[in-house]
Amino acid sequence: MQYKLMLTTAFAMLIGAALAQVQPPPAPWRGAGSAPCWGTDGGISECPPAAQTIAVRAGRLFDSKTGRILTGQVVILQGEYITEVGPQSKVKIAAGAQVIDLRHATVLPGLIDAHTHMFNTRKPNTTTESAVLIAVQNAQADLRAGFTAARDMSSHGNGYADVAIRDAINQGRIDGPRYQISTRGIAWGATPANPALPDNPLAGALVRSVVEARAEVREQISRGADWIKLYPTGAYSFNATGEPQYVLTYPMPILQALIDETHRLGKKAACHVFGGDGQKNAILAGCDTIEHAYGLNQEQADTMVKKGLYYDPTLVRYIEPYMDDVDARNTGGTYRMIPIFEKAVTLAGKTKGMKIMMGSGADGSTYAHGTQALDFEALVKRAGLSPARAIQAGTTINAEVLGWQDQIGSIDKGKYADLIAVSGDPLADITELQRVKFVMKGGKVIRNDMPPNKR
Repeated sequence: MQYKLMLTTAFAMLIGAALAQVQPPPAPWRGAGSAPCWGTDGGISECPPAAQTIAVRAGRLFDSKTGRILTGQVVILQGEYITEVGPQSKVKIAAGAQVIDLRHATVLPGLIDAHTHMFNTRKPNTTTESAVLIAVQNAQADLRAGFTAARDMSSHGNGYADVAIRDAINQGRIDGPRYQISTRGIAWGATPANPALPDNPLAGALVRSVVEARAEVREQISRGADWIKLYPTGAYSFNATGEPQYVLTYPMPILQALIDETHRLGKKAACHVFGGDGQKNAILAGCDTIEHAYGLNQEQADTMVKKGLYYDPTLVRYIEPYMDDVDARNTGGTYRMIPIFEKAVTLAGKTKGMKIMMGSGADGSTYAHGTQALDFEALVKRAGLSPARAIQAGTTINAEVLGWQDQIGSIDKGKYADLIAVSGDPLADITELQRVKFVMKGGKVIRNDMPPNKR
């Protein structure tokens, strides 16, 4: 009962607003000012300006499909979409078009973070209202950093609130990345349910049988989940000889049922794994994305390639200094997980056909939102990927994972006008992505801190 009380009236209204039917406006308009536009909840707001033609002059343009830099390019857009891209000698800028001059910059497609947590981990004294406001702040920090799309990997004890945030962004109520979300996630209930102590309905769901597993997948998808987040392994430790040991959670029939039901309903599953049998099971069961995977070995990597699975290492998140602090406390400083993990990611990068994603794991706890471009640097300097491949991990590969490759991930005619720009060349210095100066999402300029050209 105490958890149900957390679902305050204000939060219920937020969910209701996202789901309400569009109300027809009264005619004629008898309120203040000119006739406004109506939202899905029947509320009004100022109508957005009419779509206009914009031309972006790009001194350098990163072609994410080939991994090359093109020079002297022009991008034409109308409203939300790109209508033409090509060399300035061939692309005509129509009279009256707004021109954005980025001739001294490198233009790239909007970045995609495949593993975020828009909600901070919910504390006992966190109110729903404050949690939602923090999530909005985090989403906007990510957008301003150049991440125009993201996959959010569980609401961190905030139930289905990520559905409301995603929908509010899609409706134009707030600015934020284009999200796919995974709501509560599904964990293994190792002990029988206790009627006197019900499971927290805002936290990850617990399942204890194949029937419950399939039912929970159906429930989360019916409530708006784009992905199903699974946890086939738990914590790690080291044995006396320094070999990592990983806790197995779901029995294999449960995991297979979870993934099969997800696929039956046309959705995808993401599996949080560290190593051991849980990691092996996730790969064999066909989990669409393998997250983290400290203990990834060559046999498993080859199987992933054969099955068409994707690898999302979230590299920076698990080479943070606190990892060494934990290992030092638990092993007296004798054994460390960081070098084991870095070896796994490097192995994946050298495996022919492996599709490596860029996901940060930014969570407002140890990894601040808006700083996720650190992962591009880590993929290059710690895992050995080329700068072009690292950027492709956060553009074309992630777009493919989301099933949005026809909409985002590259600068092409017909795709969303999601563009970013940096001053230098990120192929020469990957840290340029940590200094994004220009962000456009769907033709709307979110920020433009580029100094004006003098010619």
